Amino acid sequence: MTSAQTMLTGPRCVTAFVRAAAALLGALAVGLVPGCGSPPELVPPGVVVSPYAAEAAIAVVPLRNESGASFVDSDALTDRVIAELAAARGLTCLPLNRTIEAMRALDLPAVRTPIEANQLARAMGVDGIVAGTITAYDPYDPPVLGLSLALYAQPSLGGESGGPLNDPRLLSFQATDAGYTGAASDEPAAVESVHLDARSHDVLLALRRYAEGRTAKGTALDWRVYTASMDLYTRFGAHEAVRGLLDREWLRLARQTD
Repeated sequence: MTSAQTMLTGPRCVTAFVRAAAALLGALAVGLVPGCGSPPELVPPGVVVSPYAAEAAIAVVPLRNESGASFVDSDALTDRVIAELAAARGLTCLPLNRTIEAMRALDLPAVRTPIEANQLARAMGVDGIVAGTITAYDPYDPPVLGLSLALYAQPSLGGESGGPLNDPRLLSFQATDAGYTGAASDEPAAVESVHLDARSHDVLLALRRYAEGRTAKGTALDWRVYTASMDLYTRFGAHEAVRGLLDREWLRLARQTD
């Protein structure tokens, strides 16, 4: 009797185990298969918008390295700034090679004064020149990057009307047109400086907002991948500097219309 009972119990246990395993696999299939087949959720990244009424062309001169770090690739950082300006809606930014060629033709080893910046802008036929410096550079974790940018605007970026000479209302209120000759200002239209130390929580919050829509979620580092690579961190730094520069331009043009 004992032997017969054992033979009957064994198959029943196996059958119960198979049924439980099948039920578990079915539950997993219901929960996982749709997720594997559906595309990942896409979130658009934040964008920078030009404050100018018409499409504007900008050129960027090579950034000066004043960080104290001799291993900084200034041209690579300049390209980062150019890429962020070109990504802004309503702006066109010329390649760095075009700017360097124009500087050589004018015998300008560097742009050090507003006069030289305006001379270069006229020679290149652009609406503005961006000059800047690298003020801090530390590629080790946590990274540090400092940038300072100055925009020298031509009269075409004077305001919503496209510049003083294009607005007859402004000329009609003047006793003389001496102040509206169309000459560019000797001072930069906007200046922005950023010092991005990844130890600061404010910087990390801004970095997380920047990474939204630019990195895939669920990876090992997620948005912190930007602090693990100095190349990625410089993209974030250039974005913050350009965004701040154009924000100041929005304010400048808004004051002109008051």
